Amino acid sequence: MLDTHTIQIVKSTIPILERAGTAATDHFYQRMFTANPELKDVFNLSNQKSGRQQFALFSAVAAYAKYIDNLGELGSLVERIAQKHTSFDIQPEQYQIVGYHLIETLRELAPDEFTDEVAEAWGKAYQLLATVLIEREKVLYQDGREQQGGWTGPRVFRVKDKVKESELVTSFIFEPEDGQPIRHYQAGQYIAVRVKPDNAENVEIRQYSLSDKFYPDHYKISVKRERSPIEGIVSNYLHDMVEIGDMIELMPPAGAFFLNKTNRPIMLISAGVGITPMISMLETLISDEDYQHDIFFLHTCKNAQQHSFKQRLTTLKQTHTNLHDFYWYSEETNVSEDIHTGLMDINLLRDKVDFNNVEVYLCGPLEFMRFVRLQLHVNGVPSECIHFETFGPHDDII
Repeated sequence: MLDTHTIQIVKSTIPILERAGTAATDHFYQRMFTANPELKDVFNLSNQKSGRQQFALFSAVAAYAKYIDNLGELGSLVERIAQKHTSFDIQPEQYQIVGYHLIETLRELAPDEFTDEVAEAWGKAYQLLATVLIEREKVLYQDGREQQGGWTGPRVFRVKDKVKESELVTSFIFEPEDGQPIRHYQAGQYIAVRVKPDNAENVEIRQYSLSDKFYPDHYKISVKRERSPIEGIVSNYLHDMVEIGDMIELMPPAGAFFLNKTNRPIMLISAGVGITPMISMLETLISDEDYQHDIFFLHTCKNAQQHSFKQRLTTLKQTHTNLHDFYWYSEETNVSEDIHTGLMDINLLRDKVDFNNVEVYLCGPLEFMRFVRLQLHVNGVPSECIHFETFGPHDDII
């Protein structure tokens, strides 16, 4: 643990971090990639261009400084980071590289305030955080290896099938090239794809939600073709270049967002490609003979052409009377009676759902999740009953 003096020094630097903002993390990444270009094979460079990675790192550093005397407040954030790190196969020695460049960045941006004493305090603080993450990741790696079919690092899989789900989303089914068992996962978790597209300078690693219940012989992901604001290097490579029979490297399943056992009704709410973990949860729930509660499936997308898994959902509704589906098309007015238009309106379910007795899983763009979360709160759903996932660098929906 850190001594009181060190904690006071670190907390005193919060104004420095707030003034520096994401300029500090811009400087950090430029500095680190110049000195250690090999790390470009680990970090998502598309998120660098969009600024999301910089914002996420800055937010995490600021939160750590704020709660350094009460790290329990960072429990969920630490778990999300640790899970994400295992999908990148992050190793302990890489923490030392990141820590060095972080301290030197702060020293270079605020030389008058970031004295040797402050640098020493931050060095101790960073080492504590690194130790917490390294120890948690060590457990995750070990648990993963010990599971049936478990592995660490990249493993070669063959593309068994490729299925177009909508205008922008295509599913890929992977089977292990070695024919050996594969590791179990929980509905809602993701798997990382490791590829080297012809037009990319570096190896690219991307996480994609698993989009089906667990099967012991294959994994399934469903990938949206990213066109804007930044062209998706990996998503377009998968859509255009990867075909049935090709070999792809996958990392083991990971993720802190997953379906929990419950004896209450469940709402699965999504927008766009956020539907992928929800489909995994839905398929898992309906295959569980012990779960007989109502399932409310809410989804919004731009139009019918972008409505992924529509036929599958229609089939499931016909065979499962406890499944209730609700859809919104935001950019289409000529729709059928069972489709709403405009923004998702939770109030339409007031006579169908007991909002005081429901577990909610939420996935989609940040602004969408914030919008829906507010509606859920107004209708009486407690915060602890709302579980959410953000694609890419972590951010909150509060």
